[in-house]
Amino acid sequence: MAAIDYSEKIPNNVQLSEDKTLQRALEHWQPNYLSWWSEMGPDGSQGFDVYLRTAVSVDPQGWAHFDHVKMPDYRWGIFLNPRDESRKVNFGEHKGEAAWQEIPGEHRANLRRIIVTQGDTEPASVEQQRHLGLTAPSLYDLRNLFQVNVEEGRHLWAMVYLLHKYFGRDGREEAEALLERHSGDPDNPRILGAFNERTPDWLSFFMFTYFTDRDGKFQLCALAESGFDPLARTTKFMLTEEAHHMFVGESGVSRVIQRSCDVMNQLKTDDPAKIRAAGAIDLPTLQRYLNFHFSVTIDLFGADESSNAATFYNSGLKGRFEETRRDDDHLLHGRTYKVLGVQDGRLVEREVPMLNALNEVLRDDFIKDSIAGVGRWNKVIEKAGLPFRLQAPHKAFNRRIGSLAGVRVSPDGRVVSEAEWSQHEREWLPSAEDRAFVTSLMGRVVEPGKFANWIAPPVMGINRQPIDFQYVRFN
Repeated sequence: MAAIDYSEKIPNNVQLSEDKTLQRALEHWQPNYLSWWSEMGPDGSQGFDVYLRTAVSVDPQGWAHFDHVKMPDYRWGIFLNPRDESRKVNFGEHKGEAAWQEIPGEHRANLRRIIVTQGDTEPASVEQQRHLGLTAPSLYDLRNLFQVNVEEGRHLWAMVYLLHKYFGRDGREEAEALLERHSGDPDNPRILGAFNERTPDWLSFFMFTYFTDRDGKFQLCALAESGFDPLARTTKFMLTEEAHHMFVGESGVSRVIQRSCDVMNQLKTDDPAKIRAAGAIDLPTLQRYLNFHFSVTIDLFGADESSNAATFYNSGLKGRFEETRRDDDHLLHGRTYKVLGVQDGRLVEREVPMLNALNEVLRDDFIKDSIAGVGRWNKVIEKAGLPFRLQAPHKAFNRRIGSLAGVRVSPDGRVVSEAEWSQHEREWLPSAEDRAFVTSLMGRVVEPGKFANWIAPPVMGINRQPIDFQYVRFN
């Protein structure tokens, strides 16, 4: 099971050649995928040789091979973790049953919805990021962008395999539709709002890969608990690849902070105008970008009370983060959870059935994980001897979904009037001027070992290569 067969037209470790009908269907979808990649994938990258990692096994030890690959020749394929014959459904009404190898008929529609929604996010992020290669701050960063892109494409393949194998004609139609929707398209947009936002600059990209790919981590972890075993095995391997995407975000923001701190200490000032004049990004602007991307991402978890979330859990389709490590009955009957609402102009907590609050449970797990990373960014500032500290905003800030949608809440958690919001919005969220300034810094740097003025070099290279390694060869 661990080995991946690269002699096949579609690399896989699922014995695809033994199911000729499925193989033909996926080989029919493959040219459409390659056409989408050519049209909507990274702009102007077709002739580059990029130092990419490719999965050669699903064994955690030595699973990836690194080499220069032409982008259109990257071998996208289908990789599942090995099957555990003794695995059970670990939560919900089917708890204790053997994990399903086929979809129970009554759960078919809900599982299709889950898989399509997850699948839709993968090409969406590629589309959002397609122009970023034209303004990469270094070859190292350009390579990391392309690695994220090809793996998001691979994650699309993971979901398309499940749709084709388990959902018949409906699955084939859904797989085609995944290539027909486009991020930000007014007529046929992506399913989730955050995946229709633009990613116009590299600071946005780093924030996206830190926050929004972290949402992906938590959603995939919840699906990795699924009683539908092929979905669980698929998402567990996706998580192996996803870790690098979050590293790109966390380390990227950290390097922007490092450069800003260096400039502040060199100039002996914290005046944003002087920091900007020196070609670095001031820390208050970083805070506003953080506020925006954090708030947009936590909306991805959905409404704080959701009957769908309860149904998915009861049915054994989607668990909680680290479900099997939780010390409860994994049924949740009679359990409650606190969610936020507004009463008399104040934020108040109220107890609701936990089954209906599972989106909020997952959101709170994400927030805890995100805040830990913000703490690591603050260590960079602290080490530079500067008093400024970044903070994740209150989870009620700038919300568009659930009971907090449209409620005006400050980053420190105060319900404010429309007038106060308007007065302070430019302090709390990136303004058009902020975005224009960040955009003005974006210029492609392609000399090995050189970096744009607004970002510090990384501590080390990829796969033990030197920082001045030629991560991308322009042919």
